[in-house]
Amino acid sequence: MRRMKGPAPRRPRRGRVSGFLLRFGLWVGIPVLLAGGLYAAAELSRSPLGQRTLQYAADRMLDGTARLGLVVTDVKVEGRETTDRDTILAALGAGPGTPILAMNPRRAKEQLETLPWVRSAVVERRLPDTLYIRLVERKPLAVWQHGGKLELIDREGGVIPVTRLDRFAKLPLVVGEGAARHAAELLDMLATEPELAARVSAAIRVGDRRWNLRIDNAIDVFLPADAPAGAWAQLARLERSNAILKRDVQTVDVRLPDRLVLRVNPEVPKEAPTSPTTKKGRPSAKNT
Repeated sequence: MRRMKGPAPRRPRRGRVSGFLLRFGLWVGIPVLLAGGLYAAAELSRSPLGQRTLQYAADRMLDGTARLGLVVTDVKVEGRETTDRDTILAALGAGPGTPILAMNPRRAKEQLETLPWVRSAVVERRLPDTLYIRLVERKPLAVWQHGGKLELIDREGGVIPVTRLDRFAKLPLVVGEGAARHAAELLDMLATEPELAARVSAAIRVGDRRWNLRIDNAIDVFLPADAPAGAWAQLARLERSNAILKRDVQTVDVRLPDRLVLRVNPEVPKEAPTSPTTKKGRPSAKNT
């Protein structure tokens, strides 16, 4: 008879054990290595020699990435209307040939947003070789006269620092303290009556409460502090029906809701007629 053999004893599975140990080692070892590296870098950065060593290592790393093809070959800019492209590249501190990993997007964004026309910027590295820039530029709204100077402003009332204003001569002129902050709402209101708005040559802020409008460079219109839009619409209706602004008037006061006050130009006194005189300057004698 054959003997029945009992079951062989199980051997431990080395694969499972070694896999567990590997995962455990990675889970513990990598953070330790990173922490050690950071600590070493921090210690090195405390001394001038350490700083030079770290900078040298960083430069060598960037050179290595450049040899692998990670260099800027294209800079794509969207939203640019006024800002010069060379000015953008100068603010970036990067251009074709620059190692793309050497460019700090956050710092580049901050630099771009210091430019006069740039309201906000987005900067992205698109590996392996492209820098992507998206700009939101400021839109000039009006020229602001205050304190003896002229400045260009945007819709938010912020000053756009430009050196020459001659190319913005067709923009509306707003005058006085507080005019910049309230210019956008005023111009939006004027735009509801475009035919009359085209005749407004300046808007003067009075006491930072209300506006006076200069029409045709000759007539001052006094708008109320409250509900100026209604007064503006009323003035436009009267101009269409009665052409009151084509009369010989100095001011039109629409601050009162139930009446319109006009001040006419004073009449120039006519010169009295002179009598004909003789050569000696006396009146000539009449025949009787």
